[in-house]
Amino acid sequence: MIKRIILAGAGVILLFTLLIFGKTETKKPDFTPAAANAMPVFNVQATITALKQKLSPAQLLYVTNIENNISRGDLKKQSENQFTNLANFWKDSVASFVPYAYYLSEAAKLDNSEKNLTFAARLILENMRRETKTDQKVWEAQTAATLFERALKLDPDNDDLKVGLGSCYVFGEGMVGDPQQTMKGIQQLLEVVHKDSNNMQAQMVLGIGAVISNQNDKAIERLNKVVNFDPHNLEAISWLADAYAAEGDKQNAIKWYTQSKHLVNNPAYTKEVDERIKALSDGQ
Repeated sequence: MIKRIILAGAGVILLFTLLIFGKTETKKPDFTPAAANAMPVFNVQATITALKQKLSPAQLLYVTNIENNISRGDLKKQSENQFTNLANFWKDSVASFVPYAYYLSEAAKLDNSEKNLTFAARLILENMRRETKTDQKVWEAQTAATLFERALKLDPDNDDLKVGLGSCYVFGEGMVGDPQQTMKGIQQLLEVVHKDSNNMQAQMVLGIGAVISNQNDKAIERLNKVVNFDPHNLEAISWLADAYAAEGDKQNAIKWYTQSKHLVNNPAYTKEVDERIKALSDGQ
């Protein structure tokens, strides 16, 4: 029964993610857990082709000119500039994230500087966390992970990059049903907290990964540490409530769900959380 409440409550966490990361829709995302070998494949080139068909004639001519603007000389630098110009076009003229992210990541790979790799990785990771389409979410997670991996080759001791990489695994394929990816992310993050137990971002993602992998006792320990450090950390509080509910500790679950309502102050979120509190109170 508690398990059923937790499964239903995935929508609360995902609704929270949508709210906290900027999207305004309040419909519950519907992620269907997938086997590791059955993750959906996102065809980025087909997506860009379909988007190009919706451009105005002037926009299509402009983007085609950029695509064909390669001449003799430094092909690598020209390609990098081409990808950058394409990324800017899709961001500024069309406001379409997929082609923007794709071309930005390709330009960053060619530039191969830690600054540009990290910028692109964090941008895609942030969007991935609020993405509701499973195939696109997986593509964004994999793309961001590749960028973080390249940045780590340039700066192997950078803990922020390690947390970013671990977050890609936990919030990407781990979130949509691949436990191996969750554990891969947890191992990446443990490396950080073993060196610095006060790295609260790493502790929080570890706590969330523990909830996802049903290690709720570990999740409660880590998320309580984060909440004690920052009592207004809404994400940590929301996941902490879920961890307590999964453990059957209704009193603490209701306590933290109620606290999250006060911090969010959003009618859609309040409605979702009230339904969970009612289910816990009724013992369903």
